[in-house]
Amino acid sequence: MEEIQSQSDNYRSSSSSASSPASRVPSSNFFYLRKPGSIRQPISFEDSPEWEDTDADIRVDEGGDSINAATTPGSPSLSKLNSSSLPSPPLPEGVGVSRKIAGASVVWKELTVTIKGKRKYSDKVVKSSAGYALPGTMTVIMGPAKSGKSTLLRALAGRLPRSARTYGEVFVNGAKSHLPYGSYGYVERETILIGSLTVREFLYYSALLQLPGFFCEKKSVVEDAIHAMSLGDYANKLIGGHCYMKGLPNGERRRVTIARELVTRPHILFIDEPLYHLNSVSALLMMVTLKKLASTGRTLIFTIYQSSTEVFGLFDRICLLSHGNTLFFGETLACLQHFSNAGFPCPIMQSPSDHFLRAINTDFDRIIVMCKNLQDDHGDLSSVNMDTAVAIRTLEATFKSSADASAVESMILKLTEKEGPLLKSKGKAGHATRVAVLTWRSLLIMSREWRYFWLRLVLYMILTLCIGTVFSGLGHSLSSIGTRVASIFAFVSFTSLLSIAGVPAYTKEIKIYASEESNGHSGALVFLLGQLFSSIPFLFLISISSSLVFYFLIGLRNEFSLLMYFVLNFFMCLLVNEGLMLIVASIWLDVFQSILTLVSIHVVMMLSAGYFSIRSSLPGAVWMYPLSYIAFHTYSIQGLLENEYIGTSFAVGPVRAISGYQALRSSYDVSPDGNAKWDNLLVLFLMAIGYHIFCFGFLCFRHLGKPEFLCGNTNRNSN
Repeated sequence: MEEIQSQSDNYRSSSSSASSPASRVPSSNFFYLRKPGSIRQPISFEDSPEWEDTDADIRVDEGGDSINAATTPGSPSLSKLNSSSLPSPPLPEGVGVSRKIAGASVVWKELTVTIKGKRKYSDKVVKSSAGYALPGTMTVIMGPAKSGKSTLLRALAGRLPRSARTYGEVFVNGAKSHLPYGSYGYVERETILIGSLTVREFLYYSALLQLPGFFCEKKSVVEDAIHAMSLGDYANKLIGGHCYMKGLPNGERRRVTIARELVTRPHILFIDEPLYHLNSVSALLMMVTLKKLASTGRTLIFTIYQSSTEVFGLFDRICLLSHGNTLFFGETLACLQHFSNAGFPCPIMQSPSDHFLRAINTDFDRIIVMCKNLQDDHGDLSSVNMDTAVAIRTLEATFKSSADASAVESMILKLTEKEGPLLKSKGKAGHATRVAVLTWRSLLIMSREWRYFWLRLVLYMILTLCIGTVFSGLGHSLSSIGTRVASIFAFVSFTSLLSIAGVPAYTKEIKIYASEESNGHSGALVFLLGQLFSSIPFLFLISISSSLVFYFLIGLRNEFSLLMYFVLNFFMCLLVNEGLMLIVASIWLDVFQSILTLVSIHVVMMLSAGYFSIRSSLPGAVWMYPLSYIAFHTYSIQGLLENEYIGTSFAVGPVRAISGYQALRSSYDVSPDGNAKWDNLLVLFLMAIGYHIFCFGFLCFRHLGKPEFLCGNTNRNSN
């Protein structure tokens, strides 16, 4: 205790001397204060006035879905200001007022989360945390990096991975945690948006995916979400974000991700780092928007790493974490008084959040070592000479014995002693509706993403034209068979290899699916069916255009039925390749690694396809079994050759003739049966279906273990 007291005294004197003259050294009552009144009133630092304590008045609205708190509980150590006295900023003219949403109280008691291997020093990411969030308020979980902020937020939302173990209790409206679909929204730290859609289109498709009912009803929901997040000026602008499409600034993009969760009109909104990658102006605008959103009655809980002084003044309650330990929970004003009582008052010219993180972030210990021998105008760099481990122990011990902790326990008891109305599910859109929406949305994306899709069509035409001109004018003689086999092999192999250009688009689609699936907006089967149906028109367009160019340049047999088989065979080949790309992109979720893997797979398949060495003469251990049977090139090339040569004959001298099958035996292994080409086509079709089924199973298996890749129902109980 002597060590803690000496360190506290040292930090008290150093922070005071470093921030102001001696005449302005704050007293023990010094704390950060925003006076009641207009939100535009500047923030001041002064000695705390005497505000009357108020008792909490908790009531349950009959017939509603929420527990409303009229006032916040008073603390014997400090009379707190009710943050509800901060009015929301006035809305611009012409913007409708957001409708009231019945909120819900969220309470957590002795909540401990363990994730094996998550931390080197302990498996306990969150340790015995307790707190609450009330309707119409913003509760922030703050702390340095790796303090357990996001884990606590996920635990409250019931979105922890299966590897996590949760102890303690979470209550919603006084009942054990139950968050049905549509009653809450969760915004990830990094959410993938669709840059080729406008803000209104993106939100409209999200509403179609999430909500049942008629289309006209969903339009009003989308407009409400746009107004709630102040996106009216950007509603008809493309989201962008590509290298060739600038799009919206980061602040507006972040508000779009929040607006997507508002289309279900949730009671509770969880946001992981709402100020992620935002500058000071965008951060303040975001928090003012969220404050306005909370004033509609919603319960907002979010994490934050650091904030400016203005942003800090908008918070209602703060949960301060360090290494999973709760150092404080209560109103933001009381947090500064808590630090002052523990011996760490906030310097006058320093942001409160900076002061908190400075005191509890162990990374500052490295700065202490670097700066201990340096000097500044005031002598020693005393503002960084405190051991943060001592500060953490002091703050934790002070809070546990403080009246603030007692007030939290009393409030938790009042919120959990009686169960309120259970939150109800909003219902989901049907599977057929979601498949149709995803199909139409993908088609719209394809029509606008010209570099990923239309450029591929142009490249296919150029490649086919090159192959066709190189092998043109072969004729139908016996001597041209080997060259025709080479041309068909080059056509199938190189066009299949060229389809890898679509990997960036598929990688992005899978990331979008993962983001939507984590919130229950989509599913693996719905995603794959929508992707399959939307790709069929595009693949058929490629297959028929490329086949026509190649077929007539090479001079294959001039029969309509044979031409249609050629088109159908090549279409199936592309469909198989699309399934293969989906699997690889789902495994890596990275463009470079996916392309490298696919190129390697295609090279191996080309070597085992039976052209460089006849299939029957391949080494049986690996190349023939199983590679030659796995390679889709084998069945596509064999079917195309049988389509061209089976049933034909070639004259050898004036009397003798050989069949097309006999002529092909020296160049490629084919079947003498004319119906074998349909068997090869059937194999390609089964391979396409098999690849998509494998991708479905892989997505479900992988997404079960990760919070950002959930498969099936995401409303898991966190207890």
